[in-house]
Amino acid sequence: MNHKDRFYATIHHQPVDRPASWLGLPVPSAEAQLLKYFRVNSIDQLRNVIDDDIYPIEVPYNYPPSNHIACAFGFAKVNHFDTPDERTLTAPGFFEDYENPSDVGKFNWPDPAKYLDREESYRRVASAPADSVKMGILWSAHFQDACAAFGMEKALMVMLYNPEMFRAVIDRITDFYLKANEIFYESTKGMLDAILIGNDFGSQTCLMVDPDSLREFVFPGTRKLIEQAKSYGLTVMHHSCGSVFPIIQDLADLGADIIHPIQALANQMEAPNLKKHFGGKVAFCGGVDAQNLLVNGTPEEVARKVVELKELFKTGLIISPSHEAILPDIPPANVEAMFNALKL
Repeated sequence: MNHKDRFYATIHHQPVDRPASWLGLPVPSAEAQLLKYFRVNSIDQLRNVIDDDIYPIEVPYNYPPSNHIACAFGFAKVNHFDTPDERTLTAPGFFEDYENPSDVGKFNWPDPAKYLDREESYRRVASAPADSVKMGILWSAHFQDACAAFGMEKALMVMLYNPEMFRAVIDRITDFYLKANEIFYESTKGMLDAILIGNDFGSQTCLMVDPDSLREFVFPGTRKLIEQAKSYGLTVMHHSCGSVFPIIQDLADLGADIIHPIQALANQMEAPNLKKHFGGKVAFCGGVDAQNLLVNGTPEEVARKVVELKELFKTGLIISPSHEAILPDIPPANVEAMFNALKL
């Protein structure tokens, strides 16, 4: 099977020669040791060496200092490093002291058309390997941005005591992402295969917000984002770290094709439990523990876990770390072991 055949067979619960795989997104501080270990000159070459199936494509969003769409809003009222790794949701936000939904227009909302590079979007997708699954990394984290808009603790209180104010802000953020994503989709029309969107809803032990509140305030925007992607014929991978077992069915009902990253050590997110409740109903991506196993385990232990996952999920699971980022604390030998075991 080629990469695309394997990917689509995996997510549609059809027989596969081996499970589809995704390396994830190595952070810059992890790249040097990976390139050295695998004796390659780029992450693209690494993906080729390990025979990865998914080729991620970041949205080119040119807004300094981060130049990253996840940092499109300058909500924080205090100075902090404005990069995806350094941003915080807990700093006091612009809307901290606002109570009237009509005040939502007082923020200087960015226009994605000014910063999202259409030509570079096309170039990135067009230059991706033809036989790989081309997946746009859009994030579109409207809930997380709404938390940053007030400061997270204040945001969750506003959600309860002033729901119209919270809804006005999160709806405006959702509109930004719908416009940004449309620009990306139109610029790459007919070339993209899948997209990754999502928000972190879970802690290690449970959801951070009760399911009913997510259904009322957050999932209407999620539905719009998923339906927009589906209108372009795209497969949707929905991300959330943590223990999100109670809302997996919600995400599937909203139209998500793949749930990512099934954080292996989070409560109720054990692969056997997910197989028992959702096997054949929705596809998953992840499962190889990135909190302990990939960091502290031996290559042999990593390989055994991958074989165990393959036996449990004959199909329906894209094998991947249980976090989208490969961090520098993961030994490259364990990455190699994970991908070698896929072929056992």
